[in-house]
Amino acid sequence: MTSPALALHPTIAYHLTNTMGWPRLRPLQAEALEPIGEGQDTLLIAPTAGGKTEAAVFPLLSAMEERAWTGLSVLYVCPLKALLNNLLPRLQAYSSWLGRRVELWHGDVSGSRRQAILRDPPDILLTTPESLESMLISNGVDHRRLLADLRAVVVDEVHAFARDDRGWHLLFVLERLTRLTGRPLQRIGLSATVGNPAELLTWLQGSSAGKRPARVLAPESTALAAEPDVELDYVGSIPNAARIIAALHEGEKRLVFCDSRRMVEELAQALRGHDVTTFVSHASLSLDERRRAEEAFAQARDCVIVSTSTLELGIDVGDLDRVVQINAPWSVASFLQRLGRTGRRAGTRRNCLLLTLTDDDLLAAAGLLVLWGKGHVEAIEPPPEPRHIVAQQLLALALQEGRVGDALWPDWWNGLDPFRLAEAQQVLDYLVAEGFLERDGGGLLVGPEAERRFGRRHFMDLTAVFTAPPEFTVFHGRAEIGRTDPAVLTSAAPGQRLLLLAGRTWQVDWIDWKRRRGFVQPVDSMGGEARWASSVSGGVSYALARAMRDVVLGADPPVRLTRRAVAVLARLRNERSGTVQPGGTVIVREEGDLRWWTWAGHRANATLKSTLGPLTDPLQRGDDLYIRLRSDMEPGRWRHAIRDLDTRLRPPEADDRALRGLKFTDVLPRDAAHQTLSARLADLPTAASVLREPVRFTVSAN
Repeated sequence: MTSPALALHPTIAYHLTNTMGWPRLRPLQAEALEPIGEGQDTLLIAPTAGGKTEAAVFPLLSAMEERAWTGLSVLYVCPLKALLNNLLPRLQAYSSWLGRRVELWHGDVSGSRRQAILRDPPDILLTTPESLESMLISNGVDHRRLLADLRAVVVDEVHAFARDDRGWHLLFVLERLTRLTGRPLQRIGLSATVGNPAELLTWLQGSSAGKRPARVLAPESTALAAEPDVELDYVGSIPNAARIIAALHEGEKRLVFCDSRRMVEELAQALRGHDVTTFVSHASLSLDERRRAEEAFAQARDCVIVSTSTLELGIDVGDLDRVVQINAPWSVASFLQRLGRTGRRAGTRRNCLLLTLTDDDLLAAAGLLVLWGKGHVEAIEPPPEPRHIVAQQLLALALQEGRVGDALWPDWWNGLDPFRLAEAQQVLDYLVAEGFLERDGGGLLVGPEAERRFGRRHFMDLTAVFTAPPEFTVFHGRAEIGRTDPAVLTSAAPGQRLLLLAGRTWQVDWIDWKRRRGFVQPVDSMGGEARWASSVSGGVSYALARAMRDVVLGADPPVRLTRRAVAVLARLRNERSGTVQPGGTVIVREEGDLRWWTWAGHRANATLKSTLGPLTDPLQRGDDLYIRLRSDMEPGRWRHAIRDLDTRLRPPEADDRALRGLKFTDVLPRDAAHQTLSARLADLPTAASVLREPVRFTVSAN
């Protein structure tokens, strides 16, 4: 072991050399020893399989021994239960070198195992934010005793948390843990590449930002110096994609990413139709089904696993030869994660084959690759104004403490900005007025309305901050296969009702409506239906929309293009040439339709549409690249109408249907709920910038 290992506890250094056969630490692991060992808040950035877990855990285990920490001293938090399951044996092996213990606590862990953990807490506990919340509000957990010795929290895939409300929930829970323990907790984040690492670490520090030392570590890896092999193709359909994947790279292990669960199922079935050994992984499959598929894939060679973004994170499925992407992820950061699943063995390169299905998909993929070629990586921006999570936290605190001082509740979040008194007080007053909380002699208690709305299953619905549409559980005999949209089971269909799940076709035998269960039998035919409620997407970003415009203007991504991709891009450039101009936007009148091609992305276009008001077509659906204007608009009237409009922007209005996707909005005042969602739909700076750009009127886009 080289000199950096000397900073480790000697026993760890010995085992790394003699048990693991490591000749040296990786650069990130060596650099992390000092700041983490000294107790600094730290953000560790590296690609998938870059050694981030070890970079965090080795110095923590060393500190644990050198400072004689006892009890549960480290929490390791992940966004996915599958990722925790995957990490457990590795961390148990490392900790055993020092006679330390690691345990797992999440929704799939048995009650008896949890009771054993409570009787004899481990040194490190792997868990999720939802399970942490459950510990705090459960009558069956003495959380003060369990967490009394807590010193540090490791947040894996912190970028995945920070970009949605689970991040706010985790951050708020960490503040409550800080108050419970009576000491600042060291916060260590593990992340893939992001565009704003310093801001991400500041966010993770919460109320400790500016008060505790903090460091971002992102050393360059020489292992990734070779140029990746990336190719872009246009295939037009899922069956065509299956034919290409079946024909290419025979004998290799391939991971295929898809946009949706439905696409995963359809592609997997099509691949099996070509006699390709195919496995499936997505969130609606049962835990056992996913685990069997991932374990079988890890042990096989000539095979394919088709997945949604669930395998984008650091779940180990063994050595990969190829990554295939159907269409493109909507961020460069996500593309980097997926690309980084390959090229880990000596003598191999990172690689990705992108197969696009439609003209728009090809344009988006080309735009994403243009951004990637420029070194662009998106900044992580936590969603603004999380009032609904503030409401959830106030209810959770009342459950946790039983009774909270009416004037002391802000102290639990240590001055964190979303709990600034004026706005949080408005939320609290509403909770009291509606009976979710009760005031009693200067204290706050859980009210009858909270009992009615959230009290079933011991308030478990209060621990998760995301909504999940109702689904039916599908069984073959006693074995659970997964979950599906109930519409698949209820839609009128002639003959047998066939369901596509786990890449196989099943005949629906009967449905237990009361328990929301469907029972199926396998059939040899193909053509079953796969369906789930679509998840709400943030749409195309401004950066990606402008990169797509650059592609139409002639920019080529720095990758290999197939002849099909070249031909379709040439056609698209010709067809859409009238919708673009360098440094400005275009308004096109064609066959009575008037479109303003902003190329500004989803949020900016929503803001512009709201600001323009009656100048737009009120019945149009949202689009990421253009806004439909009133057909009687003329250039002179347009220029007069938008004069100084960049100083009078209006955020988009949120309708009641959109609020359904934002959990806990029903415990907010209606105007506050609308204000939160409106802020999340808006992009005011970009909208203002677009309004200031020169506009060209044309008669036809062709």
